[in-house]
Amino acid sequence: MPTPPRRSPAPPPRRPRPPAPRAARAERAPRRPAGRRRRPRWAMRVATAFSVTVLAAAGIGHSVVSSLDTGIKRVDAFKDMKNRPEAGNGMNVLLVGTDGRDKLTPEDKEKYRLGGAPCHCTDTIMIVHISEDRDRASVVSLPRDSYADLPAHTDRNTREKHHAHPNKINAAYAEGGPNLTVRTVEHMTKVKIDHYLEVDFTSFMKTVDVLGGVEICTARPLKDSHTGLNLAEGTHLMNGGESLQYVRSRYVDGASDLGRMQRQQRFLAALIAKATSSGVLLNPVKFRNVTRTLLGAVRADTGFGTNEILDLGRAMRGFSPSSSEFTTVPLSAKGTSIPGIGSTLRWHPKKSEKLFEALREDRPLAVRHGKGRATMVGVAPQQIRVQVENGTGSPGLGKKVDAGLRATDFRTSGMPGDVPGAGEKPVGRTVVAYDPRWDRSAKALATALPGAEMRPVKGQGATLKVIVGKDFKAVRPVRAEDVRLGEFGAVTGDQVVCP
Repeated sequence: MPTPPRRSPAPPPRRPRPPAPRAARAERAPRRPAGRRRRPRWAMRVATAFSVTVLAAAGIGHSVVSSLDTGIKRVDAFKDMKNRPEAGNGMNVLLVGTDGRDKLTPEDKEKYRLGGAPCHCTDTIMIVHISEDRDRASVVSLPRDSYADLPAHTDRNTREKHHAHPNKINAAYAEGGPNLTVRTVEHMTKVKIDHYLEVDFTSFMKTVDVLGGVEICTARPLKDSHTGLNLAEGTHLMNGGESLQYVRSRYVDGASDLGRMQRQQRFLAALIAKATSSGVLLNPVKFRNVTRTLLGAVRADTGFGTNEILDLGRAMRGFSPSSSEFTTVPLSAKGTSIPGIGSTLRWHPKKSEKLFEALREDRPLAVRHGKGRATMVGVAPQQIRVQVENGTGSPGLGKKVDAGLRATDFRTSGMPGDVPGAGEKPVGRTVVAYDPRWDRSAKALATALPGAEMRPVKGQGATLKVIVGKDFKAVRPVRAEDVRLGEFGAVTGDQVVCP
């Protein structure tokens, strides 16, 4: 037998930290020094009432933002582009994450398992759609291993001219940079891209640290020996490097890159929650510090300037996690193998076409819900079958519990029964009886019934049983860590952030 390769021992799992406060007081801007203040040059540009209204609505001074514009590295992502899709409503930003590990310190590379040479490719590709009314952000992840027809182009490395040819979508950046990446995405989606933003590892880590960390919750342990991720079940306040491990991990489970994209979406929702609850968008000084850190290490198209930053700041000012929605391009059951390239993922022809049509028409992707905050569980209630038995003898209690569990999406039978003799000898404590093979489902069900006893019963089967006791008070709302709903399998940000 060959000797298996040696791997570095995984660090001990991080203990979950208590949840950080959901809101913090905005820092006060420093006072100006005494003396005559020089009238800023931009004042002439905001002389009209409209401009004043815009700036007041944004809560951000134009001078603060215009000073950031000059620090953005520029790239002409739309050079010589022809036959582009028609513009729809709203604004579409192509957000690309690149492998910039060559900019990190040796210490950070070792600590966060970022050894090896950078691939100079797109590690993450997302279309971020900001609605016309600036009340909604729709984020669509494009799997980096998606089958793509790259348009004809000149290779940016060899200067060779290439005819249109098939490849993985992330190869567009390696062969033709931002320009070919935008052309490929527009060709495949028929969605016109208005702006291009490119973020590397360095800017990602620094931005999270300037925000003071981002809170991530997990209903199960997450461990990846490749990235060093080792999270215990619970809530964690993660710094920039730890966040990078979280969004890069592909070997947590069998979901591979699709699971990684869902974690990236969950992280973006948490990032929005932190930014909108910490006063960053309402305080010019904090906004400047965060934006300077982010924009100081990104590349953007030449049209993304002061007005666009103000526009996004104004939109985000009224944002909350529920204002954002996340999904991944629907995939076909079978992929395609490209000679010399390997296996690729195929987009579902009809479902993906409907998804991009919704973006062009500025329609929401996710099912909106009226439920309040719910406790996160490891198995979706929609997957758990439940039979309720009234063990107290109190008339109607079984129906009440059945209805309460169904309201939080458990698959109850709708026909609760009564425990024989419960009237004379009522059950004191509520019981969740379950087959040991369905222990994770039982744990999710017990979470919805605070104080319930979990009782394993071999051979009971897939249906869990709830025996309602005298201690029952109410059903606690629960939700899965990731619930994909609606035609496009989308979730809103409030469904995936920490409860």
